[in-house]
Amino acid sequence: MSATIVLIHGAASTAAIWGPLQRELALRGHRSLAPDLPGHGSNAHHPPGFYQAPQDLDEFATAPSALAGVGVDDYADHVEALVRRVAEHGPVLLAGTSAGGVPITAVAERVPELVDRLVYLSAWCAVASDSIGEYTAWPEREGNLFDRIPWPAVGDPARLGVGRINLRSSDPELVRAAKAAIMADGTDDEFRALIDVMEPDVNFRIGAEPRFATAARWGRVPRTFVRFTADESILPAEQDRMIAEADAWAPAQRFDVRSIDSSHAGYFCRPAEFADLLGELAAELG
Repeated sequence: MSATIVLIHGAASTAAIWGPLQRELALRGHRSLAPDLPGHGSNAHHPPGFYQAPQDLDEFATAPSALAGVGVDDYADHVEALVRRVAEHGPVLLAGTSAGGVPITAVAERVPELVDRLVYLSAWCAVASDSIGEYTAWPEREGNLFDRIPWPAVGDPARLGVGRINLRSSDPELVRAAKAAIMADGTDDEFRALIDVMEPDVNFRIGAEPRFATAARWGRVPRTFVRFTADESILPAEQDRMIAEADAWAPAQRFDVRSIDSSHAGYFCRPAEFADLLGELAAELG
């Protein structure tokens, strides 16, 4: 039976970020599934004040968030249920990007027997750290462009239970800085298309949760790390530290390391390269 490629999005985004890649995978004959995580996409609350023109910033700043209170277990429950279903049809390649590395790690820890390969696409893999968010203090993060983006924060995170940013700001400096950090290898039109499938709410809670992976369970699943060598959000040095620490902590299955000259979201504007790589890995599973 052929493998199913399950694609998990990161923070402030939705399953729609995988649309271009899924088309390329389908054209190569590969089956894929890209779910919205709890509190994201079709599972989110979409404040009218964010979408209307002109924006109602007062309404936007106080509208409740479907992400409030959502933690790693909620993400893992959702993805695990899907993995159990697709595993009935053959091998499972479970891939995540950016913060999507958190739920794929959690699911592999829960049901390692159902995950035939993990793929971290420049994704969080701080399995040897005491908490998920500990990596944000690593010196390897110094110089990343993501932390320099002048995000226009909206509302009170303590009351909302999430961070909220106005992605529809008309500030040209914000757009330039965000594009440089997230998708410098895309055109301006492609970057605007990416913004259209992103969301204003950011789940900060998952970064504070304690480590949950073990070398005995997560560490037994074959794993690949795809380094994005032009990533200005998660720098190559950060990626390399994640790889090295994970391999030292769980040496039974060391990372198969690949590299693509890509920005943080290059899979959105250059999906063919990623489809070739994921297709190759999926084909090895059956």
